[in-house]
Amino acid sequence: MEHGRTALLYLDDSYLRVFSAEVVEVSGDAVVLDRTAFHPRGGGLVSDVGFLRFGDVVSRVVEAFFTDGGVAHRLEGGLPRVGEVVEGEVDWEKRYRIMRMHTGLHVLAATMVEKTGALITGNNISYDGGRVDFSLEAFDRGVIEEVVEETNRRLAVDHPVRVYYLEREKVLSMPGMVKLANRLPPDVPVLRIVEIEGLDVQADGGPHVRNTVEVGRIMVVKLENKGKANRRLYFTVSP
Repeated sequence: MEHGRTALLYLDDSYLRVFSAEVVEVSGDAVVLDRTAFHPRGGGLVSDVGFLRFGDVVSRVVEAFFTDGGVAHRLEGGLPRVGEVVEGEVDWEKRYRIMRMHTGLHVLAATMVEKTGALITGNNISYDGGRVDFSLEAFDRGVIEEVVEETNRRLAVDHPVRVYYLEREKVLSMPGMVKLANRLPPDVPVLRIVEIEGLDVQADGGPHVRNTVEVGRIMVVKLENKGKANRRLYFTVSP
């Protein structure tokens, strides 16, 4: 799949770390590439970081983000020219941690829906931790902790994670595909589906691990009552 002039390589291979690409636009301190393995910020996930190499120059990618023309990569260091071929490298340690927390969040959300009927009203994942808001009527710490423990039991079992594509109308007609309250998938004709076999299926555009056993354990950092029917869970993964 593409966004503007950029092919989104990470959609088909979350484990791709190094890639080559051509610069199609330079604007300020950012460059748009014709293909990228960097996941831009969005969907509740922070941007990947890493490096671009061209000639004798190594510039740090401090952020990737969507623009109308494609995916832009903000650089610290030298800038390549339009038409120049560059090599990109994703910071794997940070990317892999995001993948683990992202897959863990999907299983947590699916478990919460199954046990309580609550939907996600907001979420954010960075390298060192994440938060998720649920539409729970009662702030029952015991219920939330029980859902987390059940999530961890499920994560410890061998559940492969598959990625494929379906027509938008078919996705929206399938029960349980949309787990974010008041939010539909992007208005595009074909949607990327992430299926955690036996646990969860939903439209999603972010990177994931190949199997739930890679996630480790969801660890509760803090629970907060954020007002009427909104409960916030801060979490990380261990190890």
